[in-house]
Amino acid sequence: MSEREVDRWEDGDDRLGHEMAELVGRLSAEDDMDRETRGRLLGRFARLLAASARRAGAAGVGRGRWLTDTVVEIAPHVPVRDLETLRRHHDDMTGEALADSLVRAAQRATTGVGAAGGALAAIEFTAPPLLLSAPAQILAETVLVATIEVKMIAELHEVYGIQVPGTGTARGAIFLQSWAQQRGFDPMQPGSVTAVLGVAAKSGLRKRLLRTFGRHFTTLGPFLTGAVAGGALNRAATKRLADKIRHDLRDRPVEQGPRPPAVESGGFG
Repeated sequence: MSEREVDRWEDGDDRLGHEMAELVGRLSAEDDMDRETRGRLLGRFARLLAASARRAGAAGVGRGRWLTDTVVEIAPHVPVRDLETLRRHHDDMTGEALADSLVRAAQRATTGVGAAGGALAAIEFTAPPLLLSAPAQILAETVLVATIEVKMIAELHEVYGIQVPGTGTARGAIFLQSWAQQRGFDPMQPGSVTAVLGVAAKSGLRKRLLRTFGRHFTTLGPFLTGAVAGGALNRAATKRLADKIRHDLRDRPVEQGPRPPAVESGGFG
């Protein structure tokens, strides 16, 4: 798809969410990806975000509302694997070993995003005409890290056998709340199942996204220091989040019965 086609997308067209979710899937892939390829995908993602931000206007972007709405739009389309697929992709592991392997893969993905973004920002200090501007790069890192971690959370629920009701947007909303609150889904808690993100939930999500956005300013260091810092901070933050989620999920009752669909390419089902 050309840049002109990106710019001509109309408001309300969900192709943008699908396209960015596809890039999230590629950037979170567990096979090795060289820095040049990762940087190119990050640049593509940033350009898509820039097209969306121009439509939102300065006021919407400045308040963080657009950032939140963008993540809410992308999340339900991010490819999430079911338990059988996860085991196949992780040498037939089960239980805690599978969870460990899944978290390591998510750490590699968020580390790679931070390293690629930091390297691009470092280049910009010596080459201002670079296509990818620093603000767009930081927004791209923020959205990518958030959605990669949301995918990790969804797949950890699969590993621990915790059934999350609903499909598509409803399940996506639950996992977004889980990311914002850094808690595993609790089916026994009143009000834990919601079809959409309410005002309070969106406010919490926005605050968490803005904190993540602030962290990514460290990637603006000179030369390659930004790449090192960005990658290291992302890796540590993803591990802390995973530890909190896993602690919760170990204590959750495992319900039996039909599982909601969660396949490699179909998002949250």
